[in-house]
Amino acid sequence: MIIQRVVLNSRPGKNGVPVPENFRLEQSTIADTVQAGQVRVKTLYLSVDPYMRCRMNEHTGSDYLQPWQLSEVADGGGIGVVEESKYDSLSKGDFVTSFTWPWQTVAILDGSLLQKLVPQLVNGRLSYFLGAAGITGLTALLGVREKGHVAAGANQTMVVSGAAGACGSLAGQIGRLEGCSRVVGIAGTDEKCSILVQEMGFDAAINYKKGDVAKQLREFCPGGVDVYFDNVGGDISDTVISQMNQNSHIILCGQISQYNKDVPYPPPLPPDIEKIQKERNITRERFLVLNYMDKQEASVLQLCQWIQEGKLKVR
Repeated sequence: MIIQRVVLNSRPGKNGVPVPENFRLEQSTIADTVQAGQVRVKTLYLSVDPYMRCRMNEHTGSDYLQPWQLSEVADGGGIGVVEESKYDSLSKGDFVTSFTWPWQTVAILDGSLLQKLVPQLVNGRLSYFLGAAGITGLTALLGVREKGHVAAGANQTMVVSGAAGACGSLAGQIGRLEGCSRVVGIAGTDEKCSILVQEMGFDAAINYKKGDVAKQLREFCPGGVDVYFDNVGGDISDTVISQMNQNSHIILCGQISQYNKDVPYPPPLPPDIEKIQKERNITRERFLVLNYMDKQEASVLQLCQWIQEGKLKVR
């Protein structure tokens, strides 16, 4: 059978910016027959995520992420429909997902590595299983619960950077659902900021490309910052940390501003910001959602419930 697939064509270099030419679309073939224990799936959705920048390097810098190999098919979170099955637990027409889904139109996969999906849980919006009800939603929910120390009635203020992104937009809403009294987002366009406030229920949003971020933070967070959901790192995070309260918490989710640079993860803070962190006893621990997979099932059901109830807005 002839298929199309996306392979890694070249590496951008540790300090390089990725370009389209780093990838190549090509025709390939797969077997016409499915072996025992396998299923043939048609790809419906693929998730393209910031962490994949690390996989474009020869070494990812982390022990849980494998680098993509040159001229080999790329992979990541994906969803598809079973076309043929020789695996007892899956039948033709089932929707399935995997975190190592190959970027190709049709694939033959080991049935035991696939998870069956229930479309009704997300009102039929299958792609949500790669976002709000998938690893992205889990990262937001478990990040807030495990590292945010949010307590209902404690009058806490949360700030989210990269707030209009897949994870950030959920994290802010979840912060509110878990008990934060004030949620402020930081994003890069007026349109994004408007969506955060008018659709996602944020109290305020700051366009970091316009005006004085530190001044706006003081205006929107008059009592300081208690919880910071950090997706970006760099100057934005330094600015937020400088306004954080005693015994506050950083949820270290991502450092997108640093991914095209050859720096350790998490990147070290500048000396003056590190001094603030230590003096104010601000927690800043690496957060990896894969360490909390024992809570996955219950957490996904919670996310689906919020989606069905309209409490979690998804774009």
